[in-house]
Amino acid sequence: MGATLCCIGMSSKKMCLDEKLERKIAEMRRYKFGKSKLKSVDSIVMLFPMFKERLKTLRGMFEQYDEDSNGSIEPSELKKFLEHLELHLTEQEIENLFQYCDLDGSKGIQFNEFIVLLCLIHLLAEPSSSDNSSKAELAQVGEVFNTIVEVFVFFDQNGDGKLNQKDMVRTLNETNPRERSPARISKRRFQEMDWDKNGQVTFREFLFGFINWVGIDADE
Repeated sequence: MGATLCCIGMSSKKMCLDEKLERKIAEMRRYKFGKSKLKSVDSIVMLFPMFKERLKTLRGMFEQYDEDSNGSIEPSELKKFLEHLELHLTEQEIENLFQYCDLDGSKGIQFNEFIVLLCLIHLLAEPSSSDNSSKAELAQVGEVFNTIVEVFVFFDQNGDGKLNQKDMVRTLNETNPRERSPARISKRRFQEMDWDKNGQVTFREFLFGFINWVGIDADE
């Protein structure tokens, strides 16, 4: 288990996982979201309370593996967590995964980033026949992660697996014409997600930004 999470080489690890996510999301677009219920920004905002309530339930799992209670998961703690999920990765692969999910470069995976990690595992990890409490909890929140993917697909109008500012602003305005978002607000929202400032937002960046939009505070 875990082969789909493997990316060898530090310089290519982000691109490798981004590409795997793009392929998975393209597959879900074709076979799962043919009749999406998301027709407007309002329909997404109405789901925010559900997102917040369900994702907050993951805090207990986060605190379980944050063994030193410092508010972040270190590489050694991540290794134990992955072993508990029966994801058998090499030390290099664990380090790659850690850096991929440490979006702010703080050398620790905080709660919001932990949610990104769990979504990545949900989407890319191969299923296992065995069971334990963490895997059962991850399975329960799986549909929430699928719905977040559906939100991403809603904004990814051209289906290339990335968001750009122009298309996102147009989608925000076209789907809610009576309450157009001021250009400066839409631009700021996009910039909040574009962590590497390359003008495109990957699913990883979108997920982290979306969690902040929903209002799950890392310091609660």
